[in-house]
Amino acid sequence: MDKAAREFQIFAKPAGAVCNLDCRYCYYLEKDRLYPGGGPFRMPEELLEEYIRRQIAIAPEEEITFFWHGGEPTVLGLDYFRRITELQRRHLPPGRRIANGIQTNGVLLDDDWCRFFAAERFSVGLSLDGPAALHDVYRTTRDGRPTHRQAMQGYRLLRRHNVPVDLLCVVHSENVRHPREVYRFFKEIKAQYLSFIPLVEPEPASPAGVSGRTVPAEAFGAFLCAIFGEWVRQDIGRVIVQIFEEAARPAYGQDHSLCIFRPTCGDVPVLEHNGDFYSCDHYVTAEHRLGNIRTMELLELIEHPAQLAFGQAKAEALPRFCRECDCLTMCNGGCPKDRIIRTPEGEAGLNYLCAGYRKFFAYCRDYTRQMAALRLSGEPAERMMEVLRAEEIKAQPAAGRNDPCPCGSGRKYKKCCLNA
Repeated sequence: MDKAAREFQIFAKPAGAVCNLDCRYCYYLEKDRLYPGGGPFRMPEELLEEYIRRQIAIAPEEEITFFWHGGEPTVLGLDYFRRITELQRRHLPPGRRIANGIQTNGVLLDDDWCRFFAAERFSVGLSLDGPAALHDVYRTTRDGRPTHRQAMQGYRLLRRHNVPVDLLCVVHSENVRHPREVYRFFKEIKAQYLSFIPLVEPEPASPAGVSGRTVPAEAFGAFLCAIFGEWVRQDIGRVIVQIFEEAARPAYGQDHSLCIFRPTCGDVPVLEHNGDFYSCDHYVTAEHRLGNIRTMELLELIEHPAQLAFGQAKAEALPRFCRECDCLTMCNGGCPKDRIIRTPEGEAGLNYLCAGYRKFFAYCRDYTRQMAALRLSGEPAERMMEVLRAEEIKAQPAAGRNDPCPCGSGRKYKKCCLNA
């Protein structure tokens, strides 16, 4: 069988939109309406095996990665995922490897789940919106109860079993006002990988055009700037923040790895529980249904002309305001789903988050260029922290031994930079 012409990531949703929570901002719960009376939301084993076999057959890279999403995939039970790994081993040819990623709210995790993830080399994305008071604003059970305690229990179990965890923090109208509190919470729990996902909920009837939960664009930029300012001075190499990594890529001469910042998209389609194939996680609609793997080859769907056109439209629909922006290489207009406002000249298609992105990218650009220069000279990026510390201490009045350290660490000068 022919291989795909490019790498791809399929968000497979074996439980469809089914979830054990009722997070107020979830955009996927309503997708169950696409399948009224269509039977259980559970990918049957014969279809699951066919999908696994086909993805292994067409994947162009040596390591084949499966991404399990929902809804909440763990509602299917651990035995379902044990069967997944059995099927993967059955169809894996010699000389190739399998990796799995799963996105979860963490509520159903226990030691058995975490032992399985560790043994099978799963990486886990866990949703956590900061400390309890901010997380529990929107992430609740179906009867409105908070979920932070259960999510944290799942996180601690994953760490205890040495499972790689990427913490996904949705940035909304509430937690955006507390950037340092949010970031320091994640540092306190020893987060290693962090993704900040801005919440944008279009609401045409609203005067603002978005819901009250939506993060204000400029506030999102200020949120990122505040956290970046601390990260670049204290945490390079200790905490990997996805959007900071992406912001640095142009300075390093690298292409973006995150789809929302690439010039084109369409490489992250969705496979629903019944085999339906959609263009993107944010475009699971009848209009963007390309077919079903029961009747079409997976390679045919990935390279479908409509899918290629969907991806190319991101670049082609870019307004002039974006094409002439000095931040273009850093964001490429952002995700098409957020292009819901007009440019200052009145042209449609500007990203709702534009003001925030421009604020953040303008703030971090000089830092990322310095980091790139350090790398070119053979220095590690972590050296940036020492450079900034030396510059800022030099600019500060002399500190006493028991004064707060001028570097901003929060420790006393004698316990921090005095003897550095």
